[in-house]
Order: sequence, then C-alpha cells, then structure tokens
Amino acid sequence: MHTPPTSPPTTAESPSDAVLTFWLGDALKSDWPEQSRNDLWFGGGAAQDQLVTQQFGHLVDEALAGGLTEWESSLDQRLALIIVLDQFTRNVHRGKAQAFAGDTRAQQLVLRTLAQDEDKALPRVARVFLYMPLMHAEHLALQEACVAHFTELAENAPPELRETLNGNLKFALQHRDIVAAYGRFPYRNESMGRENTTEEAEFLKNGPRFGQ
Repeated sequence: MHTPPTSPPTTAESPSDAVLTFWLGDALKSDWPEQSRNDLWFGGGAAQDQLVTQQFGHLVDEALAGGLTEWESSLDQRLALIIVLDQFTRNVHRGKAQAFAGDTRAQQLVLRTLAQDEDKALPRVARVFLYMPLMHAEHLALQEACVAHFTELAENAPPELRETLNGNLKFALQHRDIVAAYGRFPYRNESMGRENTTEEAEFLKNGPRFGQ
C-alpha cells in the first residue's frame, strides 16, 4: 500500500505550524508542493485516520469545543485552524455526525478571511484548502461563492497548475449542483441521522459521492 507523503512536526514547531507542515509540507513557501500529496488530501483510509488522530486528535477536540481562538488572529494560524476544523475532523470522526461538526465555524473563518481580502496573500495550494469549507457547505450561497473562487484560481493558474486547478473547479461545480438540487448532500444523510427523500434515494443509487 502506498503511504501518502507527510511531513512530521519538528520539536521547534508550534502546534499551528505542525498542522500546516503535515498538510501542506513546504507549500506555504511556494504555490504547490513539489511532491504529490493527493493521497494524503483525498485518499482517506484507516491508516491515515489513525495518523491524524494520533498527532492532531487533541486539536480537533479543542477546536470543536470552541477553543484555539488565539489561532484566529493571524492568517497562517487561521488557515491551520480551518484545516483542523474542515479536514482533520473528517479523519478523526469518519462516518459520524461529528465529522461535520467543525464545518460552520470553518466557514465563518473563511468568510472573515475573504471579507478582509486576505486570501490573495496565500499561495495557491493554501487557497484551495482555505476555500474547501465552502465546497463542504450545505448552503447554496456558500457553494456559489466557492465556485467563484475556484473559477478565479483556475483562470489565473500558471500552465503547470492549470489541469489541477481546473479539476478543483470541476469538483466545486459538482458540489454546487448537488446542493442546488437537494439543498444538502444526500450521501451525508446516514451519518447525520437524516431520512432520505424519494429523490435523494434515487440519487444515491448512481449519483456521485465526495468524501463523506
């Protein structure tokens, strides 16, 4: 089994820096990691869930309890908090409603960052994960905002990132279309204890699924 590349925290790193190093590697110094991290970002699996839980489960617990507010002030720390709330929650609580418990706070932090026009200060890969909570939102206005930001990223991509960022835009459009059709993600219903509508049950037979 291929093991996704990770960057273990060093003893000198702060907890927020450890999150960014683990998830993005050295990408805050450049537009994109030199080594593919797609298995880490999108692969999932029990081994990865265990790794994230061991290294960052305590931060997930603290963030879901409303803590780590000191991370909200600076852009880099806020990005780390967004990753904890929007990505690590899905590893630590896979298949449970708690996997989505950080979404609202993550989305609020994203909107705050956008309102301050701070997203443009980040490299492209960091912007992808800054915008990702909008892609996870069961709210059409946030989905439309997500599409707008991923469209901008794709349209302004350098040649070497064009295919990757166009792929992100494709996923943003697919997420938007699902929420436009159903008002939520039907494939979350089981984890969330929600009953499927007739239309959702039909969608779940053949429709696309993303993550959880």
